[in-house]
Amino acid sequence: MKKTIHIPLGSQHISLLEPVKFKFECENEKIIGVDSDVGFVHRGVERACTTKFKFDGVGYVVARVCGLCAITHSMTYTASIEKMLQTQIPLKAKYLRMLLLELDRIHSHMLCLSHVSENAGFEAIFMRIMGDRELIMEIQELITGNRVQFDFISIGGVNRDISSEHIKKVKEALKVVRSKVDGYIDEFTNNWSLSLKYKNIGVLSLDDAYRFNAIGPLARASGLKIDVRNEIDYLPYSEIGFEMQTSTGGDIHARNVVRLNEIVNSIQMCENILDALPEGEIQTKVKGKPDGEVLVRYEAPRGELAYYVKGGGKPMLDRVRIKTPTFASIPSFSHIFMGSQYADAPAILASFDPCLSCTAK
Repeated sequence: MKKTIHIPLGSQHISLLEPVKFKFECENEKIIGVDSDVGFVHRGVERACTTKFKFDGVGYVVARVCGLCAITHSMTYTASIEKMLQTQIPLKAKYLRMLLLELDRIHSHMLCLSHVSENAGFEAIFMRIMGDRELIMEIQELITGNRVQFDFISIGGVNRDISSEHIKKVKEALKVVRSKVDGYIDEFTNNWSLSLKYKNIGVLSLDDAYRFNAIGPLARASGLKIDVRNEIDYLPYSEIGFEMQTSTGGDIHARNVVRLNEIVNSIQMCENILDALPEGEIQTKVKGKPDGEVLVRYEAPRGELAYYVKGGGKPMLDRVRIKTPTFASIPSFSHIFMGSQYADAPAILASFDPCLSCTAK
């Protein structure tokens, strides 16, 4: 006999420590209906950016939108202002920005993979990956002076240069991380209990990826070749060895593999940046006040991040609108849950790598 029940997941749940609530309608163990509520947190960040802070300080405010991709938010906003003011930043500053952006991607993906491991029952691997992630956090602190909120990027360039001694230390740490990641790849691609058992679970097909406008690793794991780093011209990704990583499975396992491969590529790009770091200044003097409107996109660890900024030639901006990756992925989330077993919901959630605090900014 079929029995329909309603099961809430969140906003406090062992597998999802995020301010979101999913309400599943289940027929026995099968999910047949999904409702989501992401309105648990609102910090008024966008409003504060136009009423409390001048445009040259907003880059430090938006870095507080997300603790995992702070550098990505500050860079995307800063690029918006630089575009509006027609500012050309030094090549060395661009390379240093890309270095921090890719380090951010590495530690964010490692966090996601650790949660996937935990939800699969591999507490030891969760602890191992989180421990190895500390190496990246230490690199970021070495370069910027801060562990999480870096405040490294400013309008016109970056705030700190990197010394030859620091370059040597970063390279050594990256080699250690690369060897650790090789071990993860072996475990995720050969251990049935860790990842292989999730093949054909939580599937987002290529057609559905197009239909729901999927982005980031979620889209690329379904074979949708989309990555903003492949499209932008304000950072020279073509010079440092960027390679888009895709898969075709569209399931939890495919998303794990895409993130692992992206970590490897990000490490390679960081090494290339350090080997070919240009000489010169790290900051350009900026004149004028923002006048007009721009839309700037960048590939955050979870997908496309977009900033719409409007200025009226005054120190205070008229509008700052932030579209975060997780917000754009919610339709895909809900679709993937449909037809899945409720027992697989935690693993599916972890493979999304959601950041709902950003969404409810």
